[in-house]
Amino acid sequence: MSEHTRQQQSVLVVHAPQEAIAPITRVMLAKLGYVIVSPEEFDSLDPEIVRRGPELRIVDERNLADVPVDNGSSVPILVLTGRHGVTGADPRIVGAIRRPPGMHELFRVIQQVLEETPRTMPRVPTHIIGRCRRNQEEWRVTILSLSENGCLMRSPEPILLGTRIRLRFNLPPAQTLELDGETAYQLVPDIGVIFNATSPTERAAIAAFVKSALVAL
Repeated sequence: MSEHTRQQQSVLVVHAPQEAIAPITRVMLAKLGYVIVSPEEFDSLDPEIVRRGPELRIVDERNLADVPVDNGSSVPILVLTGRHGVTGADPRIVGAIRRPPGMHELFRVIQQVLEETPRTMPRVPTHIIGRCRRNQEEWRVTILSLSENGCLMRSPEPILLGTRIRLRFNLPPAQTLELDGETAYQLVPDIGVIFNATSPTERAAIAAFVKSALVAL
């Protein structure tokens, strides 16, 4: 059982059809400390939990108008959306993921939103300038955090979720990496990229960089 689960369970309210999140995903997230309930189920919980409010609302973009304004607080919203993602016009929206969400993608974004130290692969903040290529287009991006599995990047160009891209960047002190990836989620206004088919050499280079950066923090 995780440390998070031992300490407490975070309550997440889903404003979406029951089938929007697979039953096995709900079970696995519950084991990791995240209980997913409907608005009706939430209202029947302990009055203190109801008074405090949920830690996160997971909302199908078609149900955004039905989400209540929480008293005295702004509960963050993770939007289930299509390939175009979200604009972040609602200040409560902190991220977006394509529907139907897979367990790993959903867990990754929940971790990034709610946890000070996410329990996925070690990740470090960066400010690495790189180049992103999509088909015949190429432009400059900034890599804001990096792990062996992927990165969070800021792009001046909009990118649809689920888009295959190629990233090229210089990894300090002096190694150039070119990695294939897929845009998997948003942490508004930035884009999360999952790396595909990285070689052992590339993974080792990233792991060494992450370890060195963590020691220096």
